Amino acid sequence: MEKELYDGECYSMIAPLSVGDIVPEEVSFAALQSEKEIAMSFKELRGKWVVLVFYPKDFTFVCPTELEDLQKHYETFKQAGVEVISMSTDTVEVHKAWHDNSPAIGTITYPMAADPAHDISELFGVLIREEGITQRGTFIIDPKGTICCLEINNGAIGRSAIETLRKLKAAKYVNEHPGNVCPANWEEGDDTLKPSLDLVGKI
Repeated sequence: MEKELYDGECYSMIAPLSVGDIVPEEVSFAALQSEKEIAMSFKELRGKWVVLVFYPKDFTFVCPTELEDLQKHYETFKQAGVEVISMSTDTVEVHKAWHDNSPAIGTITYPMAADPAHDISELFGVLIREEGITQRGTFIIDPKGTICCLEINNGAIGRSAIETLRKLKAAKYVNEHPGNVCPANWEEGDDTLKPSLDLVGKI
C-alpha cells in the first residue's frame, strides 16, 4: 500500500522512500531537456520504467563523467522502455549553463531535473542537509511506481551505467516472471532460479 508521504505541500513527512515503496504520483519537478525547461511528474511516468539518478551538483568533477556515461547508453535504456532522469539540487538555469559550457554535459538528451527546494531529495533519502546537496543515489522504479532497487555511493565513488542497466534488466525480468530470481552477476539470457526447498544445500 502506498505510504502517506505527501500532504500537498511537503514530500518528506515520514521516513524516506525505500525498496518496495511507491513514489507518490504528486511528485513533480522541472527539468532541462533539449535546451528547454519542461515539467514532469511521476503521474505521467506511471506505466514506464524509470531510472532516477541523483548527483551532488553541477560544475563538478565526478558528476559529468557519470552523466556522460548514462548518455552513452541512453538509447539502450530507451529501447528497453526506460526513462532516465538525472537530478540535483541545482536549478534548471544552472543546468542550462552547465549544458552550454561542459563538453560532457552538452551531449545529454535525457531530462536533467532540478530540486532546489530539496523536497524530492529528502523524500528519497539522499539529501545532505548541512551541504544542501545530494548523495550519489540511483533508484530503479517500475511502471507502478514501486522502487525495485536503490544504490547510494560515497561522493568520491562514481557509478557505472552498464551496471545500472544490468540491474534494470534483472528487475524487469523478475517483474515479468513472478517466482523467478536472478543470481549473482546475472546477465540477460542467463539462467535464473526458482526458489524451493529442493534447491536448499544444492547451490
